[in-house]
Amino acid sequence: MSAAARQVEPAPVTAESLRSGKGGNDENFPVASLLIASPLRPVIFAFYDFVRAGDDVADHPDLAPAQKRALLDQLDQSLTGASDAEPLGVKLRAKLAECGLTDRHARDLLDAFRRDVDQNRYATWDELIDYCRLSAMPVGRFLLDVHGESRDLWPASDAICAALQINNHLQDCGKDFRALDRVYVPQDALAAAGARAEDLGAGKATPALRACLRDLALRNRGLLAEGMSLPHDIKDLRLGMEIAVIVRHAFTIADLLIARDPLSENVRLSKSGMLIGAIAAAMGEAVSRLTRRAA
Repeated sequence: MSAAARQVEPAPVTAESLRSGKGGNDENFPVASLLIASPLRPVIFAFYDFVRAGDDVADHPDLAPAQKRALLDQLDQSLTGASDAEPLGVKLRAKLAECGLTDRHARDLLDAFRRDVDQNRYATWDELIDYCRLSAMPVGRFLLDVHGESRDLWPASDAICAALQINNHLQDCGKDFRALDRVYVPQDALAAAGARAEDLGAGKATPALRACLRDLALRNRGLLAEGMSLPHDIKDLRLGMEIAVIVRHAFTIADLLIARDPLSENVRLSKSGMLIGAIAAAMGEAVSRLTRRAA
């Protein structure tokens, strides 16, 4: 047999093979922390890994748009059973089937990643919220479904999840512009403040851009307030405590964004700060529930 005939075919490119290495420990919120009941953690981790892979595809610096779309379609097909090309899709499909859960939330997130491939500017706050409808709200809805919670809680969950996403957009506004030419800061907000998208590429925000970002962080804090009753309304104690932790972290990040310039200052929580905040929020939610029961 010739050397050419003995050559090994290159492994097919999958979303999993292009993972950035970013994981749950890199997020602003806990991913299936120990507060989540052990039997529910595998499907949550499978969901997170699948979604993380899709996000990495959409943000990959070396892939052409057509390649990104093809890989996102491949993830979608593996999730629905049309293909087995993506191990992460196959795994999530099986876990969802075991739990009797829909694949709709994961597929909505894939649509958000497709939008990231094709759209890099947002005209208004309402357009940004519509993006969050696909990119963030499905995550909260999925967690509620996993725990068998009422879908009446979706509006409050949607507000929290959108606010988490916008916190992240504001934290990463400089990096997103420089690395991906992607701007989630609404164009009308920039114009109203007298700022430009190009200002996001600087090492420090101009006064106009700083005012724009501060106003958006304040507006986002209001969005968080719309959903802050969610932890108390959830029936499952452990999930309620988990969401209480997430909400507390989100308020703290919003306050950092109000007080600091995300282009030149730290607007992220330290590991110790996250731990202390998590303990305080979880215990506060537990005590609140005990007090309500005793009343």
